[in-house]
Amino acid sequence: MDDKSVVWFADLRAGSRQNLFDKIGALLEKAGVKDRFRKGHLVAVKLHFGEKGNASFIRPVFVRRVVESIKETGASPFLTDTNTLYVGTRGNSPDHLKTAIENGFDYAVVSAPLIIADGLRGDSASLVKIGGKHFKEVGIAKEIASADGLVVLTHFKCHELTGFGGALKNIGMGSACREGKLAQHSSAAPVVDPSGCAACGDCVAACPAGAIEVGAAASISEEACIGCGHCIAVCPQGTIKIRWNESAGRLQEKMVEHFEGAVKGKEGRCVYLTFVTQVSPACDCYGHNDAPIVGDIGMLASNDPVAIDQAAADLVNGSEGFRGTALSTGHESGGDKFRGVHPDIDWEAQLDYASLRGLGSRRYVFKKI
Repeated sequence: MDDKSVVWFADLRAGSRQNLFDKIGALLEKAGVKDRFRKGHLVAVKLHFGEKGNASFIRPVFVRRVVESIKETGASPFLTDTNTLYVGTRGNSPDHLKTAIENGFDYAVVSAPLIIADGLRGDSASLVKIGGKHFKEVGIAKEIASADGLVVLTHFKCHELTGFGGALKNIGMGSACREGKLAQHSSAAPVVDPSGCAACGDCVAACPAGAIEVGAAASISEEACIGCGHCIAVCPQGTIKIRWNESAGRLQEKMVEHFEGAVKGKEGRCVYLTFVTQVSPACDCYGHNDAPIVGDIGMLASNDPVAIDQAAADLVNGSEGFRGTALSTGHESGGDKFRGVHPDIDWEAQLDYASLRGLGSRRYVFKKI
């Protein structure tokens, strides 16, 4: 895509005539929410509910304003995310929903139902053909794949595997089923920590490939493993773990291909809203959030996921960095904040590959409301 995409921006200034909720509504209007959804549409509002103990996720009261804008079109919105690959407070749907509600995403607050998109343990998926470099088809969480449209709410921050976490990661990693997440993060079978294994056999019963045997502890055959991740989900001791052995560049490309699968069939029915606030040095998947590396900047809206990620990155890099935080270099305006926190990650790989795949443009026009 050679044409410049439009990215709308609202700062965080507010007054009696216009508060932040008004600005959220104005951004969504500029992004064409009213033209993209209609009565009968089921619209997935994809966001991150935050791990228990983390407090940098998007405020639920802001999400409610988004829900109201979608409802004005006659469409039916629902809030959604997928279960995590790692063991935490969002590894299965009951725990995930409990965490989301405890973090404030209750119906009474957000005015929309919560649906975990990939089922009880992350294996409810639809296969979507994309013909990518790494995957010919990708496993996308079934309820996201089935939705008529997407509103992607992203808390923009640094990320230890992709440099930054923006709209591409929110959907590419966050819409993948468990098998898709495993395929992105690893090129090998999961591994068992024998010191914590109780040899209970739950993993053997869950394995669809017969790749696990149990003696004094469970062991997984790399040759037989199909990478579904079911064993990780069912292990009651949490001793079956992913091998984090994928390079950052390949991981980002795999992530982009899953993004492509998630938005396929929803052309013209995707809106992206990004909050460049509390820009933390790591993902909201941790049970804590470290101090922000820059000051709060504002909110962005676009129909182009690549442009909105590029614009958010430019805004962060154009800011003065905070000293005394996880940011070790690049404190000056124009300094690379993402490499200042994660020096070995080429964060531009995801933008380049998404642009190459025709998913958006790194060239954008910045318009302030």
